[in-house]
Amino acid sequence: RYYQTNSGTSTPPARDAQLNKLFDSLRNEQEDAKDTLGADSSMAYLNAIGVDLEGASLFLAMELVQAPTIGEITRKGFVEGWKAQPGVDAKIESQKQYFKRLVDSLSKDRALFRKVYRYAFVVGREGDQKALSLDNAILYWEMLFKKPGQLWIGNAAGIDWLSEWITFLREKWTRSVNRDMWNQTYEFAVKSSEDESLSFWSEDGAWPGVIDQFVEWYRKKSMMDVDA
Repeated sequence: RYYQTNSGTSTPPARDAQLNKLFDSLRNEQEDAKDTLGADSSMAYLNAIGVDLEGASLFLAMELVQAPTIGEITRKGFVEGWKAQPGVDAKIESQKQYFKRLVDSLSKDRALFRKVYRYAFVVGREGDQKALSLDNAILYWEMLFKKPGQLWIGNAAGIDWLSEWITFLREKWTRSVNRDMWNQTYEFAVKSSEDESLSFWSEDGAWPGVIDQFVEWYRKKSMMDVDA
């Protein structure tokens, strides 16, 4: 019966054990709970695998380990997240190399970027808030819509849509940013980059009101620029 010793459910697979061991090595015994990397430990780990804490790769890492907030990584998220990545050893150097490849594909892989973009809303909320403050949303847009993320710039005439969007929000928008507004902003970013005339937009479309207001504001502003 010796050949059955590995079939017991009480023994976790080797990969789980290695990832748990790595997680434990990253914890600060004095500061961190048993199954959590707190803010300092999280940031030290993110730096170690090459994350730019002020860019899109921060949200890429947060999505990979399903972090509950920006300053915290859980054991479950860490183990499950890395276990799902093919061919990555439970070592910092291996994770760093794999993460660099992910970062390099972020601007080209629209499905990956959309997933990371959407997760930024989840991880970026404070406490039990259901929305992002406008200041935080603008900060996150500025982090996501620059290299190595996807640029929000028109493909033909090079309109800097991100700059226009932020100018509009600072002038006209006083409320927080809910999930629908956050998600639809990305869909609008994709379309406005491809079609700078905004001909895809119509008043009866399903865009949130804030995007309707932005289109109206931008068109008025453009006409004034032409007249000037």
